[in-house]
Amino acid sequence: MEWLNSIFPNVAKLWPYIVKSLNETLIMVSISGVFAALLGVPLGIVLAVTKKGELLSFPPLYSILSKIVNTVRSIPFVILIASIPWLVRAIVGTTIGMKGAIVPLIIACIPFMAKQTELALQSIDKGVIEAYRAMGFSEIAIIFKVMLKEGFSAIIQAVTIMLVGLISYSAVAGSVGGGGLGDFAIRYGYGQNKTDVMFLTIVIMLVMVFFVQWVGDSLSKLVSHR
Repeated sequence: MEWLNSIFPNVAKLWPYIVKSLNETLIMVSISGVFAALLGVPLGIVLAVTKKGELLSFPPLYSILSKIVNTVRSIPFVILIASIPWLVRAIVGTTIGMKGAIVPLIIACIPFMAKQTELALQSIDKGVIEAYRAMGFSEIAIIFKVMLKEGFSAIIQAVTIMLVGLISYSAVAGSVGGGGLGDFAIRYGYGQNKTDVMFLTIVIMLVMVFFVQWVGDSLSKLVSHR
């Protein structure tokens, strides 16, 4: 293990902080990802079916929701964190630490999930939908039994991309007091000029990204084969 100590001379004494920071990042990404998917996918379904000419066409509703989604998507994450401390404090009671970072992470990812879900559902062959309508299927039945089934693989890919983005966002949140690996890298790496700590943090985050991408790609392929 001497070679490892030579590469990361400061890691041994900081190992408990590394483990703590990794756990915080995993918790932030997991909770934010679940809530962003639970809220973003239904919103994406509404966008997909209310667009002009779609299954439940309602252009006024689509226009309002689409503008909200596009507006929030255009806000850089750092600015989003700085602009909603009042909302974060009202929901979780604090604007710092892991709890304070989760709300902005969720808000940042809901529009992304909604837009990706919309695109996934709109890519479905319209002939398939019309065939089920001709067979007497209701609009609700078509949404749940046809559109979601056909678009499920693409939605899994969207969730995968969102989780990868969340890993990056969590590091940004950590750099402004949100905890996790970003906070660790700034506090013990950049702040104390310890290059090995910064390098190790990057390696850990890359491993997380590769793992999430591998799992997402595998699940997407498994579902699409069905």
